[in-house]
Amino acid sequence: MRAGFPYQLPAARPRPRTDSDRVGCSCLGLDSAPCENDSPFPLSYVLYGAVSTYRNGWVWRKTGLWEQLNARLREPVRVALGRQAQPSAGIIDSQSVKTTGVGGERGYDDAKKIKGRKRHLLVDTQELVLKAKVHTADVMDRDGVTLLLPPEQTKEQFPRVSHVWLNAGYNGKDKGKLWIKQHLGWTAQIVQHPPKPRWVWAPEGTVIDWDKILPPPGFHVLPRRWVVERTLAWLGRAAGSLKSMSACARAVKP
Repeated sequence: MRAGFPYQLPAARPRPRTDSDRVGCSCLGLDSAPCENDSPFPLSYVLYGAVSTYRNGWVWRKTGLWEQLNARLREPVRVALGRQAQPSAGIIDSQSVKTTGVGGERGYDDAKKIKGRKRHLLVDTQELVLKAKVHTADVMDRDGVTLLLPPEQTKEQFPRVSHVWLNAGYNGKDKGKLWIKQHLGWTAQIVQHPPKPRWVWAPEGTVIDWDKILPPPGFHVLPRRWVVERTLAWLGRAAGSLKSMSACARAVKP
C-alpha cells in the first residue's frame, strides 16, 4: 500500500504485447512470421530483432519494409478503384514543418518562414503515396526532387509512370522540371495559378467590367495540385505528424 492512500490501488492492466513480425507478415499477405532460414525479409531484418521494430521504425526503413508495405496496401486499393496496380502519372509537392527539442538535422525555409524539416511526396492521381523523402527545410523544391526520385530506383519501382504535375517551385536551370525530363524521361507540367492582368488599356471614358477581366476572388482549386495538397493536409491533421519529432531526418515517417 502506498503512503497516503487509504486503500490498495488496483494493479494496472498490462498492455498487450504486439508481435510486429506478424503485423508485417499480415500486411504483406504472408502466412507465417519470418525465420533465418526461410525468410521473406532481408536477413538484416531478422538479425536486428523483429520484436523491437514496431517502435524502431528505422529498422523497417533500413530493410525497405516500409516501401514494401506501402506498395502491398496501395496496389489493391488502385485495382478496387478501377485503376491498374501501377500508376502512370503522379503529382509532386512538399510541406515544411517545425521540429521539436529532440534535435537532429534541420534548416530554415525562407519562403514559409519555418525552421525544421520538409516532407517531399510523390502521389498518384488517387492521392496514394508513391514516394516520400524527409530532408532539411532549407533544401529548395527543385533541389529536393533529386533526393525524392533516385533515377534507377524510381524507374524500377514505377515503370509505367511517364508524367508528373508540379508547381512553379520546380522551375530552374537543369533542376526540378528539367532534371525530371533528363534523368527519368518523364514529361513534367507546371500547374500555375490563373494569371492576373497588371493593367488594361481602354479608351478614356470606357466602363471596364473587372469581373470579366480578373479571376474570381477567394480560394481556387488548382487542377491536379489539389490531390497532393490534400494528402499533405491529412498528414498535418495527424497529431504525431504535426511536427517532425525524430532526431534523425532519415528516420521520420511522412
